[in-house]
Amino acid sequence: MTSSDTSSNPTGADRTFQVDLRGLVDLLSHHLYSSPRVYLRELLQNAVDALTARHRLEPAAPAGAFGIRLYADGSVVRVEDDGVGLTEADVHTFLATIGRSSKRAEQVAEQRADFIGQFGIGLLSCFLVADEIHVLSRSARTPDAPAVEWRGRGDGSYTVRTLRASARPRPGTTVTLTPRADAGEWTRPAQVHALARHFGSLLRHPVTFDDGTHGTDGPGGAPVNPDPAPWTRTYPTPGARSRALAAYGEEVLGFTPLDTIELDLPAVGLKGIACVLPEAVPAGRRHGHRVHVKGMLLSEQAEEILPEWAFFVRCVVDAESLRPTASRESLYEDDTLAAVRDALAERLRAWIARAAASDPDLLARFLQAHHLAVKSLAVHDDEILRMLLPWLPFETTDGHTTLDEFARTHRTVLVTSSVEEFRQVASIASAAGLGVVNGGYTYDRELVHRLPEIKPEASVADLDPATLTAHLDPVDRETELAAAAYLARARDALAVFDCDVALRTFQPASAPALLVDSREARHERTRSQLAREQEGGLWGDILGALRQEAPRAQLILNQLNPLVRTAVAIDEPELARTSAEALYGQAALLSRRPLRPAESSLINRSFLDLLAHALRKDS
Repeated sequence: MTSSDTSSNPTGADRTFQVDLRGLVDLLSHHLYSSPRVYLRELLQNAVDALTARHRLEPAAPAGAFGIRLYADGSVVRVEDDGVGLTEADVHTFLATIGRSSKRAEQVAEQRADFIGQFGIGLLSCFLVADEIHVLSRSARTPDAPAVEWRGRGDGSYTVRTLRASARPRPGTTVTLTPRADAGEWTRPAQVHALARHFGSLLRHPVTFDDGTHGTDGPGGAPVNPDPAPWTRTYPTPGARSRALAAYGEEVLGFTPLDTIELDLPAVGLKGIACVLPEAVPAGRRHGHRVHVKGMLLSEQAEEILPEWAFFVRCVVDAESLRPTASRESLYEDDTLAAVRDALAERLRAWIARAAASDPDLLARFLQAHHLAVKSLAVHDDEILRMLLPWLPFETTDGHTTLDEFARTHRTVLVTSSVEEFRQVASIASAAGLGVVNGGYTYDRELVHRLPEIKPEASVADLDPATLTAHLDPVDRETELAAAAYLARARDALAVFDCDVALRTFQPASAPALLVDSREARHERTRSQLAREQEGGLWGDILGALRQEAPRAQLILNQLNPLVRTAVAIDEPELARTSAEALYGQAALLSRRPLRPAESSLINRSFLDLLAHALRKDS
């Protein structure tokens, strides 16, 4: 609100910035504050800081002697406090100069320890809902101090008057707003009361609200923060405390927690709770946490208070030493916040350790919902790895089970590199007695390979096609010779897919064929094919030779399957070719991997050809 007429200044003389207050308010509303509702938080904050200064001035005053009173009847919004108040000089210095705070008169280190606000622009937020701000204040620093009236207007002008002390009999400050017509959403009595409870429910000073009706709560108004924070209260038993904290978490966060973890960091004056979500959340989705600073709600979406892997909890905390940003809607990223984040992460690790050691039922419910979060933590945390890896569930050929159970029944644990590979081999490997873990999900393959660190007797290896085919029984010599012509036609039909064909016997007999083909092998064949098409001459010959060494897919036909036994006996060349294509297509579908366009075309063509053959045969 500082302005000056510089027309008389000589050329080259220092000039004062001209401030367009309306433009500044627009800037605040669109870029600094998230909503006009913050005006009430700023007024409450200023009142709390004034009370803090009053207690410094009068340390012997009993707790609760000074408070904050809110009034809203639809025509005005008033916030009155019993704080330290302002002198006329203070008004000119702090209310008429943008960006200056009365707290700056103190040393920065001291004011951060006691005051919420640090930036001195909070009063401007009132212009988001009103065109005029009326302040009536009387300083507590001088016993016979007069009252001072300040009126600031949205056009940047203000007036200051000194009044008799009787205009405000007690020290403190009253801020009165006359709301604009378009601000009714934020200044209705019910809304003001709701905002006061929202922002000030944990304030340490008594706050009351009066809507002018003097109902059952009497002239003193309804208490906004009747109860202290639940973690500051005493309870008859630990169980009663636990239930009370869980009930509070459910009230403010909107879900019934699986468990409640009490948080207490005395070094930074932080207390609160972490509520474990009862259901799984997508990996990487970070929930915001409800953070209060010195009792005032700072943010409901403060993600930075916990590390990224801790997305299985939501926190409600109140801290003394965390530093708010200029908007006071998030936390300033500094060394203190980093230390708090590390300390809270350690509290979560300790809770997991306690559950693993003393509450297996809770641990099982937690892992059922949040195994992915724990896996992400175990990858980087050796202590959690040692504690929980044997308990974590994995998809295996024995179903969903823990590695501890799986390693008891399988001497060698095989792990696939992708979900697709696991689906290709699961039924066959299970029938062959192989123990295979699906390593295609995030973190799983890496964690399975670390199993010997926890269970030295366990052996872990990657599953490759050779390992699987080695467990498939060869057919006898006569059967192989009888099927040679069919196998040759099948290899010729599937050469376009770089697929070899073999005849074996394996369980289950209901499976006609197994397609063994890894994503890496397909990628290498595609790369070699493209390189050969794009290069000519010597390079084309060299790349062609390399392509011949690229891993080939394998279609393994099951001699135990009646359909396959019928197919290998087909003498008609075209029908043999079509049946081989159909068996390849069916095996590709069962692998559940994405089909290439050529494979989709082959499946459609082979189906139609077989249908046409059947119709000709019946006619």
